[in-house]
Amino acid sequence: MSQIVFDKVIGLDGIQDVAKKLDGIINKQNQVVLLQGDLASGKTTFVQQYLKLKKIETKATSPTFSLQNIYDDFVYHYDMYNSSFEKFVAMGLFNELEKIGLHFVEWGDEKFESMLKLYGFDSLKIEIKKHQNKRRYIICIN
Repeated sequence: MSQIVFDKVIGLDGIQDVAKKLDGIINKQNQVVLLQGDLASGKTTFVQQYLKLKKIETKATSPTFSLQNIYDDFVYHYDMYNSSFEKFVAMGLFNELEKIGLHFVEWGDEKFESMLKLYGFDSLKIEIKKHQNKRRYIICIN
């Protein structure tokens, strides 16, 4: 069962606080973070703010078509919106999760989450929900 460790409604100017909270929770060299939310909820924007926190100058872009972007050799960013779990595995991207680093996975669904558990990957989940002109960020430890 998931444990909620952060639940707050914030504006765009507060995303850095969520990134700091996530950075304080991560306690491993290899961590998977599932980003869940509707279209245009701010999943890629969150990754961009995390990169900014870590002083990585590369701009995060949505990996919708490339399926994977790598920033500074330790932040990995995947997008499963147009990809099934089976395609993700067939392309070798599931194996990429074994690399040391932080792995952000946009659109990782329940099936993906259960496969992470089955194969021994620890994961966190960040749910981003639209709330008027702000966003509600919920960080759960799985």
